[in-house]
Amino acid sequence: MAPAPARTYLVFFDFDRADLTDRARQIISEAAQASGRVQTTRIEVAGHADRAGSPQYNQRLSQRRADAVAAELVRLGVSRSAITVQAFGESRPLVATADGVREPQNRRVEIVLR
Repeated sequence: MAPAPARTYLVFFDFDRADLTDRARQIISEAAQASGRVQTTRIEVAGHADRAGSPQYNQRLSQRRADAVAAELVRLGVSRSAITVQAFGESRPLVATADGVREPQNRRVEIVLR
């Protein structure tokens, strides 16, 4: 039997912030519930930033965002050992922009159920 396709959830952040909005918590909750319903072997949490600010700063910011999402998943009962956390900074934009551009779509954490 073929494995179910990966399920991806996108959590967005305000400019220069790593705290979770109510909407973000709602999406993370949906991902946590789905991970319990489907055969999930691991949950990938990947943080991203837009291109405003230095690459070094954005790398750290994307890490804080990913850590915040992972912590919320754990708070909702997901095993920490099932979660892998990565931070990509500004290196993998959803929307390509020039350097220095604020782009809300790029300020995100992707949760992928594998």
